[in-house]
Formats: sequence, C-alpha cells, structure tokens
Amino acid sequence: MPTPDVSIDQLSIDTIRLLSVDMVQKANSGHPGLPMGAAPMAYVLWSKFLRFNPQDPKWPNRDRFVLSAGHGSALIYSLLHLYGYDLTLDEIKNFRQPGSRTPGHPESNVTPGIEVTTGPLGQGFANGVGMAMAEAHLGAMYNKPGFEGIQDHYTYAIVSDGDLMEGIAAEAASLAGHLQLGKLIYLYDDNDISLDGPTSLAYTEDAMKRFDAYGWHTSQVKDGNNLDEIEAAIKAAQEVKDKPSIISIKTIIGFGSPLAGTNKAHGSPLGPDNVKKAKEFFGWNPEESFYVPQEVYDHLKGPGQRGAELQKEWDEQFKKYEGEFKAEAEQFHTSFNGKLPEGWDKDLPVYSPADGKLATRQASGKALNAIKKAVPFMFGGSADLASSNEMDKSGDDSFQPGHYERSNIWFGVREHAMGGIMNGIAHHAGLRTYGGTFLTFSDYMRGAIRLTALAESASTFVFTHDSIGLGEDGPTHQPIEQVASLRTMPNIVVLRPGDANETTEAWRIAMNTPKSPVCLILSRQGWLPFDQSVLTPAAGNVQKGAYVLSEAQGGQPELILIGTGSEVPLALEAQKVLQAEGTATRVVSMPSWELFEHQDKAYREQVLPPTVRKRVSIEAGSPIGWTKYTTDEGASISMNRFGESAPADYLMKEFGFTVDNVVKVAKGVLSGQPAEDDKKQVVS
Repeated sequence: MPTPDVSIDQLSIDTIRLLSVDMVQKANSGHPGLPMGAAPMAYVLWSKFLRFNPQDPKWPNRDRFVLSAGHGSALIYSLLHLYGYDLTLDEIKNFRQPGSRTPGHPESNVTPGIEVTTGPLGQGFANGVGMAMAEAHLGAMYNKPGFEGIQDHYTYAIVSDGDLMEGIAAEAASLAGHLQLGKLIYLYDDNDISLDGPTSLAYTEDAMKRFDAYGWHTSQVKDGNNLDEIEAAIKAAQEVKDKPSIISIKTIIGFGSPLAGTNKAHGSPLGPDNVKKAKEFFGWNPEESFYVPQEVYDHLKGPGQRGAELQKEWDEQFKKYEGEFKAEAEQFHTSFNGKLPEGWDKDLPVYSPADGKLATRQASGKALNAIKKAVPFMFGGSADLASSNEMDKSGDDSFQPGHYERSNIWFGVREHAMGGIMNGIAHHAGLRTYGGTFLTFSDYMRGAIRLTALAESASTFVFTHDSIGLGEDGPTHQPIEQVASLRTMPNIVVLRPGDANETTEAWRIAMNTPKSPVCLILSRQGWLPFDQSVLTPAAGNVQKGAYVLSEAQGGQPELILIGTGSEVPLALEAQKVLQAEGTATRVVSMPSWELFEHQDKAYREQVLPPTVRKRVSIEAGSPIGWTKYTTDEGASISMNRFGESAPADYLMKEFGFTVDNVVKVAKGVLSGQPAEDDKKQVVS
C-alpha cells in the first residue's frame, strides 16, 4: 500500500505511472519512460481541463486529446481505464497482446477514447492541427448568437522531442501559427532523451524560439512534477485567443526508477528488479502488480461525471438550437453521423464527346464544385497547386484568421502536413475532407496516407499530373512508380479514371467510401469523353473497378486490351485497327484494382475470362502487379525507367504509348512471341 499521508493528487499520478510500468513489464515490450515522466501533466490536463464523457466518447463538443508521442501508449491506456472509459483492467494487463484493445501504439478504430491513430512521430502533431481547424470551421458554420457553444472546444496533445524533430510537425506548426488557432494547446514532454541517447547528440536548437517564430504562444514549466505550475501554464495558454500554444514541461524520463534520465528508460521494460525499486521509491508494495487504490478510482470518476453533466447541458442547448435553426441542426446531425445530404449527387456532371477534350483533373474540378454546392460540410484544399489540381484558386476565399467560415484550405507547400491535417479533420467528425497535389508528391505524404488507411478513415486524396503526359517538367515531376506503390497499401482505393464520366463516378465512389481513403489519379492532358451512346456507360460500372468498355465483334474476344486513365483511348483506337484486321478484341477499362478484387469471381471472370489469356495492359507507369491481369501469355505496355523533359506528345510516342505500338505488342502476344523493348515497355 502507498503511504497514507500521500495526497490524492500524488496517489493518482503514481497510479498512472505504475499501472503503465506494469503494463510494459508484463508485455516485456513497450516504453515506460514517458508515462513515468509525463503522468503529472496528463493528470492535471485530464482532471482540471479536459472536457469528456467516458460514457459517450463521441460527444461532438468534447475536447480532443491526442497522444502524438504514441510510443508512450501505456500512458493513455492508464488514463482511459482510470477515468472511466470502457477499457477494463484485463485489457490493461493484455497490453500489446493479440486481439487486445491496448495495442503497441494508439489506434482509434480499436480502443474507445482514442481520437486518432498515432505512432510515427509528428503525425499526431499534425492531426491535432487538423482537429483544431475543424473546430474553428465548424464553430463558424454552426454557432449563432445565444448558441455559441455548438462547436466550442479545445484540442490538446502531448508531444515529444521526437515529434518536434520531424518535418511534418514543422510544416503543421507553421500553418497552425498562420491560422491563429487559439484553441490548440500542446504539452511538450521536454525530457532531453530520445531512443538512442541524449537529444543533444542531434537536437540543440531552442525549440521554443522556433515556435515563437511560427507565431505560437510559448511558455515553460521548469519542474514537470509541479502541478500548480502546469495548471497555471495551461490556464495562461487558454487566455491566448489568437495563437496556438505549446508549453515546454521539463520532465525526467523514467522518473522514480533507477533508469531515470537515461535512454534505457525510453524503449524497453525496466526489468523486474527496477520495477520493484520504482515501486519502493513511490512507497508502494514492490510485490504487487496492477494495483489501483479504490480512492483513485473514486477520485478520477469526477472529471468524467462533470463531462457527462456538460454533455447534458449541451444536449439541452442543442434541442433549443434545433427549434431555431432547423436546417443547420439537421445538417449537423447528418455530417456528424457520417451521412450525406439526400440527393447530393443529382447535379454531378455527365459528358459527351460534344463537350470537347477534358483532362480528368478538369473533370474532377467540375465534380468537386458540384459536390461542394450540395455538401456544405466539405473542407479541403490544395498544397499550393490549386490551379493545377483544378480546385478553388481564390486566396481571397480561403480559410483564414477572421474567416473560419470559409471551406477552402490554403495548405501551402506542405504536402506531408496536409495528409496529417486531413486525417485530423476526418477524425474530428462533422466534415468531409480532401486535399490535392501532384501525384509524384504523394511520396512526401505517404506516411499520412498509410495512417489514414490503417485508421479506416475517409479522406480523398486528389493526385493530378499522373504520368509522363505532364511533359516538360521532366522526370522529377513525372510519376512512374507511385500508382503501383499506392496500390500495395491495404485498405485504400486507387482510382485512375479513363475519361470525364469515369472521373465523376470516381468522386461518387470517394464520397460513398466511409472507411477507406480514396486516391484519385488524374491527368494533365485532355481527350474526348467516351461516347456513352455507343460504349458502356461509366455510371454503375466504375464502382466495379473494371468493366467491358467496348466488346469484341461477335462478343467472343481473342484478345483483351486493359487500360487505365489516359491510356484507355489508346486501347479503343487499337481495338479498331485490330478488329479491322480480323482480331476480335475486347477493351476493358480498369480504373481500380481494389474495387475489381472486391467483386465476386463470376463477375471478374465475365470481364476477364480465364480462357482468354492473350491480354495487353496499357498504363504509363510501373508494370509491377499487372501480370495478375495480363497472365503469363500477355504483356504490359508500361514504364520501366524515368521519363524525360519534353512535350507530352513526344514522350508518349517515344515511350511506346501509341496506337501503332499497342497494335504491334498485341500482335506479338497473339503470335506467342511478344516483342521486347527495354526502353518503352516491359513484356511479361
């Protein structure tokens, strides 16, 4: 038992510490140092400031808390258990084990009370910025005179040295400072230790001066165990309305253990002897594990009970709000329930060849404009490429300080932060988010996209300039491997539409995909929309991932041409040549591998009959993965090297994306001797 003269505050903090230590030790895996050092700041925040209701973790006006230093997950699991969330002591004991609700890093779709999946450092930092942006925008949308509390909450996070070193955090911090997000408050666990050793080996700038330059309010608590100083610093941060805040709190990693202040306390269990010594340091029974004093349970019920009362008051206020602002209240319910307004897609554009040539990026912009008119809770923008991504180009109409009601985000040249911020917006709820940049820069934001997929979150990534077809900018900007790379990611939908109508359908799919990010892969160059009076319409078919766009003469193909994006028109033109020469040729448009694989076997075999093994895929990107669809008797016209700086028409011809070359490769496949050309295509 702890000594009887310990205050309830100290007893609660030590319980948080030692519950975390026991978790890590039992699992023989984890990071005990952060919870031991940061428990006091977490206790002050959760007990004195954070507004939450453990009985309803999704209350729309709760404060958001992000553990950006996700390696310290034992801390948040201790907090969730002790403060009354649906996380049992048995789950605490099952830390990092198969099927548990206490995985190694916080996962929002696994554990109640986890706001967003964090782990890779810097991501949670950016997520919190997105949540604060969402709160500011929603408040401007819904709050009315007399109803200022419909959306009025803080976003808090605990961040680490590692978070502040990561580039994504610098990007997000810069934008947050510009946007003057006064309800964003971060507690910086400033312990001078990273996994490999002292931070002084690689990290010596004055981080707070850097945040001063970003436009943040900064302060310091010199003793991370001083509860009064921590409380005063958070109160002071709340008083700063026009700046985000970061509070440097000097802590000792592994506080109370023999390994305190060293990197040995960072990423490994303390060990049985050191666990006992730590418990002795705090006056606890060294032989007892997972002990929680009843008075701690009783004490820590209080904040959640207060939160439940706050939610009750909010519910009563919202009922009155519904009576005065019926349309806004209905929209609020629709958006926070993850739904869309009825008939939202009725005005999506439909095209014919008479509309002239359109790049799929242009068709995307037109679809997005129609969606934004019908879905007022769309919230997104571009990473300084709005004019190229065909998004809102008006800086005068963007989400800015003093104009939080505007829905167009001016992300600036911050692709990685854009992805992390979008993830935060999506997890906040109440908004649908999207972000645009060039496809080649998806490499910069891959970490954020991966977490979006892992967390089963709905975001739409708009990637334009999808191939060598972008032309003169050259190989630095011409994506080759990016589409194949994105397709390898679980729980993601990659769509490379073949024309304007397929692009419209791609947006329809994106808006109706609730638990997967959708990547739209769009062209710079334009071509005529397919004639849907002759060819299979896009509506109802793009959602299947692949479909027979143009059937072979007689309905029994000898050869199948499979195209995506700007290469589908090549397949259609080559089909005409081949059929004129007597080869029955089917053209399949395959905008999405993932959606096609979700279809039943009968449909897949209807589109790609197993008996027709003579197939050619045409895609101006990496050939990796195409053999699955072309079979060992087919070939891929693709890119196996970087492009060049030259006009798009020249490049397409130079690299074999011409009707003549498609016909040539097809004839080789039909003869059983596909021609090899290591520069222009890969033949498998």
